[in-house]
Amino acid sequence: MEAAMERTYKHLGPAVVLFLAILALSLLIAPELSGMDRLIFTEEITGTLSEGEIPVIPEPRYYASGINDSYSRLRSWGIKRGEKQGQLPTADPGAPELLAKYNSLYLADTDKKTIYLTFDEGYENGYTSKILDVLYENKVNAIFFITGPYLDKEDALVQRMLDEGHAVGNHTVHHKSLPLLDDKEIEEEVVELDRKFHQKYGRNMVFLRPPKGEYSERSLSITSKLGYVNVFWSFAYDDWSVNNQRGWEYAFKKVTDNLHNGAIILLHAVSRDNAEALDKIIEYARSAGYEFGDVFELEKYARGDG
Repeated sequence: MEAAMERTYKHLGPAVVLFLAILALSLLIAPELSGMDRLIFTEEITGTLSEGEIPVIPEPRYYASGINDSYSRLRSWGIKRGEKQGQLPTADPGAPELLAKYNSLYLADTDKKTIYLTFDEGYENGYTSKILDVLYENKVNAIFFITGPYLDKEDALVQRMLDEGHAVGNHTVHHKSLPLLDDKEIEEEVVELDRKFHQKYGRNMVFLRPPKGEYSERSLSITSKLGYVNVFWSFAYDDWSVNNQRGWEYAFKKVTDNLHNGAIILLHAVSRDNAEALDKIIEYARSAGYEFGDVFELEKYARGDG
């Protein structure tokens, strides 16, 4: 019996080694799993944050380093929409003052009928080219907030964004919740993406959008000292769910029903609905007396220079 098992193992040994070698080689040459980015960025923002109708109740695990204090505590960006078009949304109590303290913003000049477009780019879903076409044809620029994987894979699209006058913003390397990181990790998530961006395109990022709209006074302080303007939003909706697209008419109505002065609109470029509705949204907004502002103005506005 023992002799038979020994002979079996003797023959299996080389086979196992060969199998492992083939497996390792296949992993090296196989294309990166396209679904990984989708998995990581499935929840770009939560329904609570986008709709602004359910109060956010922080859990103990959301306190950085286990410390429940106002400086380190994770805050989830939330707004209550206006009840009708033109009415300004209402942010969480104290949030606008906190953002202003650190050169951050969610609204621009509310005395002007000006709108600013921003797009979050966790991964490419095939619609960014169409979005760029529409923006080019309508002479509108936007901020595209990109992540590490997007920067690594989408050279042509990022170059086109720059060539056509858009701002490319920082959405961090790995899309981690910044308040849950220590000071050094926050800096690495933000600065490393900026460093790679500069190496590729010779420019630096100015605008930062915290992943999932999660922030703390500590994260605002650190990133502001690094020179970034944190850009939140005064309107967003649950457009990031690629399996829950409801047609361009839905996207059109959702956005146009919530137009207001100084709006900073967050749209996700993975949405088919957004790509198909964008041209009509721009046309309608202009017919209603709104204009689309140059997004680079937002830096001056946030820093009190505009």
